[in-house]
Order: sequence, then structure tokens, then C-alpha cells
Amino acid sequence: MEEKKTTTRAAERALDILLCFVEKPELAMREIVEKTELSKSTVFRLLATLEAKGFVKRDPDTEKYSLGFRIWELANHINRSDDPAILFLPEMERLRDDIDETVSLYVRDGLERVRIQAVESQQAIRRVAPIGARLPLSVGASSKVIVAYTEGDLLGRVLSDPMWPSGIDRDLYIKQLQEIRTQEYAISMEEREAGTAAVSVAIHSRAGNLIAALVLSGPISRMNEEQMIQYVPRLVKAAKEMGKLV
Repeated sequence: MEEKKTTTRAAERALDILLCFVEKPELAMREIVEKTELSKSTVFRLLATLEAKGFVKRDPDTEKYSLGFRIWELANHINRSDDPAILFLPEMERLRDDIDETVSLYVRDGLERVRIQAVESQQAIRRVAPIGARLPLSVGASSKVIVAYTEGDLLGRVLSDPMWPSGIDRDLYIKQLQEIRTQEYAISMEEREAGTAAVSVAIHSRAGNLIAALVLSGPISRMNEEQMIQYVPRLVKAAKEMGKLV
């Protein structure tokens, strides 16, 4: 029994190391130690195993680690026929080309939203949207869209989350969710990041299930509230086209 627990713990730690590369493609061992809060010897041992199996690779010049080719081999076996990140990409590109602001796609994972696809604006000053970024469900237009259209006890779990931001009023948050269900879109102005704004709508499947949140974001110099409301019909149209695919 003890051996099984040790094996499970080692597997969890190895996965934690791989997840460090979600936000940054190259990491020094020191950074991995800081992110995982594991001892240097443990990280060294697990990295050696992952490198031997091809899941990470080490640059001999910089001594930094990055994901290995075995990761991409596994990724090629993902069933792409029902992957929203693949299915919705053409429509996201059309939306970006029409408006020329960054378009992102978010899904829920627990009490977080995860950006699974993004098409960045081609303008010099634009919203940079790294794929794989995890953000809380307490702030942001797409977070509120996800919570507003998710059934069950999600709202209660979000409101009782110990990580709830101290500056966000819970009663106002609930009121905003009610407005989102009525008007079918959400707007955020510098809620999570200074100088940025976003407008988001829900993507529902043909069966009426929430699939993802579609969001258009950019600098507040180009995206004031009036302008974002004008974008809503185009976002809704794109969301409906995406929903026809699932």
C-alpha cells in the first residue's frame, strides 16, 4: 500500500512539473522548483526521468527545459473532431478579420476558466492572449458568462471560494449575472488587467448546453462600452455558427 502511495505521489509531481510549461515555454530548474515548491533534488530526479522518456528536453547552452517531442506525439492522438479549439478556429479568424481585435475561447475547469484558443489582433497595440492561461471565475466578462449559463451549484462555489478577490462585491456580481442572462452578453472594463476591455457571449451546442465563452478583447482606447455593445451582434452571430458544429 505504501509503495502504491509513493508511486502515485511521484506521478502527481511529474505532472505538476509538466503543467509549469503552460504559462512559459522554457524554464530553468530554479523556476520549476519555485512553481512546484518541490525540493531541488526531487525536481532534478523527475526532470531526468521526463527527459529520458522524451517529455521534456534540456538546452545545453541555456540549461533551460522545454516540452519534448513525446508531448506532441500524444497531442496528435487527441480526437480533434469534437475539439472546440479546432472546430471554432475558422470562425474565430473570420471574427478577428472583421473587427481586428483579439478573439479568445474559454472553457471552465473547476473554479477557473482556461483559454483554449486565441487569435490575436494584427494591430500594433493589441491584447496578447497566451493559450493555456488559467484565470479565476470571479472577474472578467468571459468568467461571468460561464457562471451565468452554468447550472447547478457553481455560483455558490465561486462565491464561497477562499480566493475570492477582496475588491469584488458579491451582491453586485450576482446582479451582473442576472443582467447577462437577460441581455446575453457581458462587458468588463479593466477588471483584471489595467488598460484592457472585453466583451463576451456564450456558445451553446445544438442541444442547448454551454460549450465555451467567446470573448473579444483589446485596449480601452479602442474598446469603450458603446463600441463593445456595437460588436455584440457580430459576436452572437459567430457564437451561433460555432454552436452548429457541436
